[in-house]
Amino acid sequence: MLLQYRVLTDSIQYRIAGGNAAELVQSIEAAVSEGTLSPGAPLPSIRRLAVQVGLSPVTVAAAVADLRRRGVVVSEPRRGTRIGERPPIGSQRAPLPVPPGARDLSQGNPDPRLLPDLKRALAGTNLPLRLYGEPATLPELAALARERLSADGVGAERVCVVGGALDGIERVIDAHLRPGDRVAVENPGYAALFDLLRARGLTLEPVAVDERGMQPSELGRALARGVSAGIVTPRGQNPTGAALDAERAGALGAVLERYPGVLVVEDDHLGEVAGSPLHTLSRGRERWAAVRSVAKALGPDLRLAVLTGDRQTLVRVEGRQQCGPGWVSHILQRLVLGLWQDPHVGQLTERAAARYGARREHLLRALAAEGVHASAASGLNVWVPVEDETGVVGALSQRGWVVAPGAPYRLAGSQPAIRITIASLAEDEAERLARDVAEVCAPARAARAG
Repeated sequence: MLLQYRVLTDSIQYRIAGGNAAELVQSIEAAVSEGTLSPGAPLPSIRRLAVQVGLSPVTVAAAVADLRRRGVVVSEPRRGTRIGERPPIGSQRAPLPVPPGARDLSQGNPDPRLLPDLKRALAGTNLPLRLYGEPATLPELAALARERLSADGVGAERVCVVGGALDGIERVIDAHLRPGDRVAVENPGYAALFDLLRARGLTLEPVAVDERGMQPSELGRALARGVSAGIVTPRGQNPTGAALDAERAGALGAVLERYPGVLVVEDDHLGEVAGSPLHTLSRGRERWAAVRSVAKALGPDLRLAVLTGDRQTLVRVEGRQQCGPGWVSHILQRLVLGLWQDPHVGQLTERAAARYGARREHLLRALAAEGVHASAASGLNVWVPVEDETGVVGALSQRGWVVAPGAPYRLAGSQPAIRITIASLAEDEAERLARDVAEVCAPARAARAG
């Protein structure tokens, strides 16, 4: 049977064809791939969809459960079932356009002016011919990575190279977890991580965060519910900018000590440009991993991160890597090694961390002066709680600012907000943006006060 159903949020019509659960799944996936079902678009309730397509609620529920298990759709209390923000389906959907003349502060990108010149670095990099059968990780890069990680208190007796932070996390997850396992995640947290875990069939256990990271009491409750792993951002947390300090890391470590078998994964995706010291939770753990990406310091297109962890985790990740791609390009490894060894690049990284910190603090002060509460202890983003995400994002777009709505980063229990990337935000822009944020939020604050 064919159904034509209007998605009210986007005013898009799509057709669901389904004589059984498998056909319903194929139809919805096709609509996502074609771009006629957008991220966040709601689906009818199980009962309503069953009536409309002429199938039993049990059959429709089975189709939705399959889509949910693979991360195509998301179901939450009071929010119903909707297409995930980044469903694991290749799509022809075009990215949302940025209005002419608008400042795009939504992508989380570093400032290109604070990244090293890769053309110059490549010209000075020795690129010997590498063939099959050679070591997957360059020994010189591994030695330097161990040195850098050890300087931050992360025990790194052994490291391997992976294709970015999320690639490393996915390989660690695959080494230990199975579909249906529960994973403690930060809330708000990294949207792409949520999508990855859902696509692996894992259940998210949200743990509230404040400016100092995961709240110990909330983590304790999540662990008591039977999680198999916890994923923590020790600094530069995306989207809130939270960073662990020594006291909070100690409190979280004390909670984790009661659950020695839980896998702890640290995502240090910003590394040296986070703007705060690293306080690790990995010491003494039976099962742990720490991944550090070079994307924000050296350039997102390098697609490289170093991964360390307990011996069993590392050998499993390396073994699985051998069964697939084999290794991360030695050209990339040589390039990163050369950049890490270049004192001028080191100075640029230090300058980038300082600039990001100054820009972050300037926007926070400007927002505070306008009576707007916001948070960011480190990193490239500022998290601003608002009453109406969609309304604020739209109003700011009309004023020439493109910011990210908080919905993709939030799980149940978190409040609406917007995310502003400060990496390239000049001081005069920050002051104008703060005034605009205050003005577009003022009606909601006035209504609440009344």
